[in-house]
Amino acid sequence: MDKHYRYQRFVYDVTRRYFLLGRRGLIADLKPDPGESVLELGCGTGWNLGQVARRYPQAEIFGTDISNSMLCTARSSISRAGLAQRIHLAPADATNFSGVQTFDKSHFDRIFISFALSMIGNWEDVVAKSVQQLAPGGSLHIVDFGTCDRFPAAARRGFFAFLQHYEVTPRTGLIDLCQRLADEYALDLKFEILHRSYVNYAVLTRG
Repeated sequence: MDKHYRYQRFVYDVTRRYFLLGRRGLIADLKPDPGESVLELGCGTGWNLGQVARRYPQAEIFGTDISNSMLCTARSSISRAGLAQRIHLAPADATNFSGVQTFDKSHFDRIFISFALSMIGNWEDVVAKSVQQLAPGGSLHIVDFGTCDRFPAAARRGFFAFLQHYEVTPRTGLIDLCQRLADEYALDLKFEILHRSYVNYAVLTRG
């Protein structure tokens, strides 16, 4: 990941803002109460965390990424924004993430994953680990690329080839995994297919 993002990180936010749709809606849906914790797995450059910190000034905010290069960029941008005292960053592998080991926290009120599952091989483990670390009443929010099956075939092939170039694979099994975890852990599931199947948005909530 460090090799992949060594140079991309400098233009990541500018180039991704036009096709990583759904991030703003996810952030608006988080709605943590004052003092509650918000964790992003795969925080990248920290753009999302900055938006969360500004929107929810009384939340306790955490972020992890496996790429030290991305975390370096995140720390710099968060510091420039004057948010370094409010956002806690640490390196971690999302597939075996432990809140206790990383932040000395066993549960989080909100966990979100924004366009990261499609870049992680064992992505199912990430979702399962996240569910297990939700606090009572907490919710897991996931936004990522959808199947794009409502797009013209040529456009779909071209877009998927573009994603593959960046080692990105849309997770077509996301809805099935979310439903299985909802059944297993007695969670409420909301699953939306947005922007003509360009984006999938899932919310798993613990009662």
